[in-house]
Formats: sequence, C-alpha cells, structure tokens
Amino acid sequence: MARRGRDDGPGLFGDAGGGEWSDDRPTRARRHSAASDPVERTAADAEGDALASRIGPRIRLGTSSWTFPGWTGTVYSREHAVRSLARSGLREYAHHRWLRTVGVDRTFYRPVAEADYRSMAVQVPEGFQFLVKAHEAITRPDVADASGQARFLDAGYARECMVEPMVAGLGDRAGPLLFQFSPMGIRGDAAAESTIRMIGEFLAQLPRGPLYAVEVRDAALARPSWGAMLRDACAVHCFSAHPSMPSLASQARCAPPHAQRAIVCRWMLHGGFGYEEARARYEPFDRIVDPDPASLLGFSSLCAQATAHAMDSWVIVNNKAEGSAPLSVLRLARAIADRMADQRGGAGTAPAGGSTATPPSEESGPSSAG
Repeated sequence: MARRGRDDGPGLFGDAGGGEWSDDRPTRARRHSAASDPVERTAADAEGDALASRIGPRIRLGTSSWTFPGWTGTVYSREHAVRSLARSGLREYAHHRWLRTVGVDRTFYRPVAEADYRSMAVQVPEGFQFLVKAHEAITRPDVADASGQARFLDAGYARECMVEPMVAGLGDRAGPLLFQFSPMGIRGDAAAESTIRMIGEFLAQLPRGPLYAVEVRDAALARPSWGAMLRDACAVHCFSAHPSMPSLASQARCAPPHAQRAIVCRWMLHGGFGYEEARARYEPFDRIVDPDPASLLGFSSLCAQATAHAMDSWVIVNNKAEGSAPLSVLRLARAIADRMADQRGGAGTAPAGGSTATPPSEESGPSSAG
C-alpha cells in the first residue's frame, strides 16, 4: 500500500497544504457563544478545575454523552429530565473545565446536517472538542443508508455525509472522527490481513486534515500490520477497553503510541459484563460500582506518554466502564496528574512498549478488557 503523507492526496477544500481547516469555519468572532453565559458550579468543580490545570490543555477527558440525570451534583447543579438534558444539557456539561470533550453518538445511527453541528459548537467554550462517531453504514456491511443503499467502506459517502458537515459545522471544535467497526467475526490471518487492507484503502481516500480514529471489536486485527496500515493512512488506532479486545498493553504493541498523530481512547465496558447487564447494574450512574484499576492505569499511561511526546489525547468514558462516567473521568484525571508528576520528578519518559505503554499490572487487573 502506498504511503499517504499529510501533504498529498485529496484535500477537503482543494487546498495544497495538509491539515488546515477552511477559512469559513465557525469562530468566536463570527458567532455568539452561549457557552460564555454563567453556569452554576457543582461540588466536583474545585477538584476538577485543579486537576485540569495539572494535566494541561492537550489532554481532553469526557463522557460518551451528556444526557444522564444521575449526574446531578457532579455535572449538573440541579435535577433535569433526560429530554431537558438532550435539549440544553451540553452547555452546562461543557462549562466544567475538567470535561473538555464529549462523544457524539447520534451520528452513528443517522448522519446530521451542518446546522446541527453548528448548534453544538456554539454551546461549548474555546478548546472544547467533540469526538464524532461516523455513521454505522460506513463500518457495517449489514447496515444501509437512509435510501437503502449499501455504504460499507464508501469513502465518497463518508466525505459527503460525515467529514464535510462535521468540519464545516464544528470548525475548531472538531476533534476525532471515529470509525467504529462492530465485530465482524474475523478468524485467521488471511481474513485479518484482507480486512486491514480494505480499511486502509478506504482511509486513504478520505480528505486530508481531520483526525481519523479507528476502533475495532475483533481481536484478530490487533497485529503489527494494523498499526502499519494506520500510519500509512495518517489515521490513529482508538485504544478501547472492551471485553472483545485484548488489553491496552497488547493494543499498544500493535499500534505504538509514540508513532501516532494523537492518542484517542474509549473506556467503554467493564470486563465480564454485556451492555444491558452493565446498565442494569450501574443505573442511575451516580457512583463508582466496579473500579477498574487496570484500565485506569493503562489510559493514564497513554495520556501521560502523549503529553511527554507533545501529542494531543482524548479519552471518552462510558457509564458502563465503572458505574459513573464523570466520576471515572475524575479518577482518571487524578491518575494522569500523578503520573505526570512522577515523570517530571525524574522517572523520565518510558519508550513505546515499556512501562508507560505497558503497565506491569495491566494484564492482571480485574477487567480483561484492558
């Protein structure tokens, strides 16, 4: 496969350079941002603000969504209904300095228009960025678009329905565009290598500029050729804590963190549980029920290593990881801050595959998800 550099290949706006947004992106000078309006603080903000200052602006931690009434007292200063949070909760969520990103899951089920992205962008402050999930028709061969047409690995559809409206609508509030591939039942080397080549060919056709992250749910794809393909395509591996995938340490050996443009992570599901089982166990998502120190260590290591290499990092946390996503975010911020302090104190930066990317206890923690 030919290597696609950042200064060649198809440009999103026909520009000669790589990685620059169009000048028509939304900016603070061109829009009123409701994010500047005052929002009541919560009991978590004193510690959260201090942790945000310690870990710095290049590490963005957040949750998979913002529509959970159980987060009252941590994210929301008063009680809200789900419908109210879906309509207006984003502004209050993004007001917290320690929540600097959020996952947009609705786009996985149906693409949204540029105007919808613009509506989200004006509700968040400068420096906040969204992680947007690409439409599932692009990553699942059994799902069609709204017209019934198959769109699996269709780069033209991805550009038209995901990349262009996201970039135009979010502007500098755009973070990674995530392509999440559901389990494909891949068995054997031949099937794995064929799938890797197909995904690589798809990524190579996408416009330059946006950060593309790829998350898979087939352990057979966790191999050195996976990391090599992503490097060739200027995309990044999404490190995922999920029972279907090997540990974060194993993923780091296949996709070395230091070799990526950025670190993108999703802390999704505690090992040993299915989604519905975890939902029933953890609702209303207002406390840590099952701490997962292995994943905590793995993600804090990845973020600290990213900072040591002057890289940006994103971690999206699901309620089903430990019981309450915002409380897990605070736990992770503490762990990252402590690890960064240790590095500044003389521990240095561990090489890829060393103690930073491969915590010694990660393989033996309570969660097999990593």
